[in-house]
Amino acid sequence: MKQIDFSRFEDSIGVSFSDKALLKQAFTHRSYLNENPRERLSHNERLEFLGDAVLELIATEYLFKKYPDKNEGELTAYRAALVNTITLSETAQSMNINEFLLLSRGEQRDTGKARQYILANTFEAFVGALYLDKGYAVVEKILYKILFPRLEKILSERSWQDAKSRFQEKAQEVLSITPAYKVLKEMGPDHDKTFVVGVFLGDTKIAEGSGRSKQDAEQDAARAGLSLKDWEK
Repeated sequence: MKQIDFSRFEDSIGVSFSDKALLKQAFTHRSYLNENPRERLSHNERLEFLGDAVLELIATEYLFKKYPDKNEGELTAYRAALVNTITLSETAQSMNINEFLLLSRGEQRDTGKARQYILANTFEAFVGALYLDKGYAVVEKILYKILFPRLEKILSERSWQDAKSRFQEKAQEVLSITPAYKVLKEMGPDHDKTFVVGVFLGDTKIAEGSGRSKQDAEQDAARAGLSLKDWEK
């Protein structure tokens, strides 16, 4: 049984949870409970579901107020970049969430994209737990402090733009070919599936990407394709 002092996390964010069990649940991955069935805990997937919705609402309100002249299409693209796996996992790392995760021994060894997904999902679960324990205003304050400042970097790097659209534009401009995407592999149980997708120009596979949905995997493949083709500018 892993003992973690969650008060250190509370101190780092400046918030003390009334329900300490709720905070612990936010950091509890399903795999941990499979190895520790005697623990009287629930995993964090329901909190993740709630946190995703809370995060999207607060991010939407923030962008709506910050950019009164932007249309809904641009705001949607900004929001998608702000709450995607990459941005949320980077935010989670900046909060040292890695130190507090309750994972199986196998999941503890995972790095790269697998750990990115875990961190992003845990961040959403944390948001859900914070919302239940402290309410909307406290979540909003935390997000303004730790997440929303990342928007400046997103805009400067143009990472808010849809990678599939950019790759298609470049492919048609340079080669007069429309890219095609194909699922190469599906891994994991239905509740926690990972897709591997290839992006093709004609019969040639240009790059692969992975994600928790086919759409995310396609975007990942398109980003890889842009990089490999040097079409990012």
